[in-house]
Amino acid sequence: MLVHAHPDDEVTGTGATMARYAAEGAQVTLVTCTLGEEGEIWVPELAQLEARQADQLGGWRIGELQRACAALGVTDHRFLGGAGRYRDSGMMGLETNNHPRAFWQADLDEAAALCLEIMREVRPQVLITYDENGFYGHPDHIQAHRVAMRAAELAEAEGFGPEKIYWTALPVSVLEGGIKAFKGMEGNPFADVESVEDLPFGHPDDEIAARIDGTEFHAHKVAAMRAHATQIPDNSWLYGIAGDFGDEFMGIEYYMLVKGERGEVGGPHKWESDLFSNVVTP
Repeated sequence: MLVHAHPDDEVTGTGATMARYAAEGAQVTLVTCTLGEEGEIWVPELAQLEARQADQLGGWRIGELQRACAALGVTDHRFLGGAGRYRDSGMMGLETNNHPRAFWQADLDEAAALCLEIMREVRPQVLITYDENGFYGHPDHIQAHRVAMRAAELAEAEGFGPEKIYWTALPVSVLEGGIKAFKGMEGNPFADVESVEDLPFGHPDDEIAARIDGTEFHAHKVAAMRAHATQIPDNSWLYGIAGDFGDEFMGIEYYMLVKGERGEVGGPHKWESDLFSNVVTP
């Protein structure tokens, strides 16, 4: 079970993982907390759907998310509390954070109870969400972390919590390699970054617990990205990565383990290659 903040977050951070486990027959449940109403629109003919005009982007993104899930082979997707229960809060510090339905303003116990309802139904063995900083500081990502972790705590109290909890992460070594590899790539938003210390994310390699190889499902991830057309333009630098460095930078995803015991590990870093390793619940 994965808890993400907005449509398209599931693809960029965990798409290859989702596609791999869905293909292997695991029950993959995606919980998305908002409709992503405040997103920037990259399709000119849909520009008037933005929040400051028709404010219809959220509804459009429901369809994008459905197509992305289909590309990943994921058949179980839920919006937390139902579509539109919580609204995209926008970036930290914006007035949109104060919208009465903004996810950032959600009552934690109320939202966690909604997440717990899903957990009671699907009984996840493994839970994936963000770290305490929401990976890069977005308020909805931070709130998604809080809600998922609180729901897991409540589930544990009821005797069925997930055996393992992972947070999405990027190893410093991978970031350093990416900064060098993408230096001259057109549209690269990190072109001026000189050091990983300048970025709001990245974890020391020894804090990483799992390296999930989903390179076989690289094309599925790219197809899911293309499904989110309003958010990821056709000329996005991400597609440049997909074309030039697809196997290494698009098909492999990393995680920190914050609950449960590591299973079988390998390689120089002693990372897991299977999130279900050491899971004992049938």
